[in-house]
Amino acid sequence: MFEYPLTIAAEPDPFVLTDGSELAETAFASAPGPDVRVASLRGVDAAHLVLADVDLSACLFTGTVHLDQLRLEGACTFDTAPASVHWRRWPPVRFTERRVLAEEHHWRATQPNAVRGWNVAVLGTGRAGPLQLAPVYRALRKAFEDGKHEPGAADFYYGEMEMRRHAGDIPRTERGLLTAYWALSGYGLRASRALAWLGAAMLLTIVLLMAFGLAQDTLKQTATGTVPAGGGKVTFEIDKDDPRNPTGDRFTGERFEKALNITLNSVVFRSSGQDLTTAGTYIEMTSRLTEPVLLGLAVLAVRNRVKR
Repeated sequence: MFEYPLTIAAEPDPFVLTDGSELAETAFASAPGPDVRVASLRGVDAAHLVLADVDLSACLFTGTVHLDQLRLEGACTFDTAPASVHWRRWPPVRFTERRVLAEEHHWRATQPNAVRGWNVAVLGTGRAGPLQLAPVYRALRKAFEDGKHEPGAADFYYGEMEMRRHAGDIPRTERGLLTAYWALSGYGLRASRALAWLGAAMLLTIVLLMAFGLAQDTLKQTATGTVPAGGGKVTFEIDKDDPRNPTGDRFTGERFEKALNITLNSVVFRSSGQDLTTAGTYIEMTSRLTEPVLLGLAVLAVRNRVKR
């Protein structure tokens, strides 16, 4: 427990003594890596602690007191998730690069379906699972947010949500919602994932509209009326035929253009005004419900990555 503010910082330049000579650092010549590393903060009260320009890739955080008050300045580096694609699994797994705690590396390396790239824990580091890691990620996220580093906090929010999704104490419905949120947009942080789903949904909507949604022919209005024998006011009735289900060649350029127009209007929550079959009406309604949500998730992901 530190009673007063304490800063642990890495000094890139050699220390100079009062006589102008450099301080001998031969004792550290055999140390692994050029960076200053912090091995563990377990049991430390971090309320007055400041870390600057240090390597935290192997640091153990579980058990740290007041971790949300820790200040990180400069280029404090964390470990990252393995970014390679693992084709031997189906579906193939690719972890997006993000800041990851060493304890998550250790936990994932022990899982039965673990992929290559996760670091195995060394003897004496102990075990920490999702239940222990979720509050650690939450505290570090708050520390980054208090330091006005929103993009950096996003990685720890992602880690927090991952630990919540893998925790065994949440209801199945909540886990299903978290899994859907992860798959659709990476917890609102992966714009490419949301845009990919949006593109797939638009393509599916276009195909379904061309196959079942657009009417066979352009509907024409007919006007009927009766002229009184002695003259006077004529009353007309405007009627329109019901849309007919398509037959014959459904995948034409003209039908594609109409389907594309309907889909693009659905993305921005607008009605196209096209004459559709019963199936086409329900397809458009579903499109107007799902595609704006995917677009909103993509916009949210971009905002979470660029906001300050």
